[in-house]
Amino acid sequence: QVQLVESGGGLVQPGGSLRLSCAASGFTFSSLTMGWYRQAPGKERELVATIRPSGSSNYADSVKGRFTISRDNAKNTVNMQMNSLKPEDTAVYYCRGGLLFWGQGTQVTVSS
Repeated sequence: QVQLVESGGGLVQPGGSLRLSCAASGFTFSSLTMGWYRQAPGKERELVATIRPSGSSNYADSVKGRFTISRDNAKNTVNMQMNSLKPEDTAVYYCRGGLLFWGQGTQVTVSS
């Protein structure tokens, strides 16, 4: 069955870095656009970054220049390097595969 398993979340101080990973299985990973989304308490889930099978990517304005999404089609993984983290980046981060598949989420908390 389809599985998307996120890892790498945690507590970090403002200005710090985290690297999120998503391991995918059960579908043809290399053919789908993959993405990271996030949902903060009391807010709607929002797009953070996506990466197409070709490797081209796009980002929410709020994270441009700080986050970098990447994929490894041989390992069926999608990663996101998050630098210069801000308290407003605090949220549950979800991995998405295509339009249908979601992971369970990983908590990122940015606080001093």
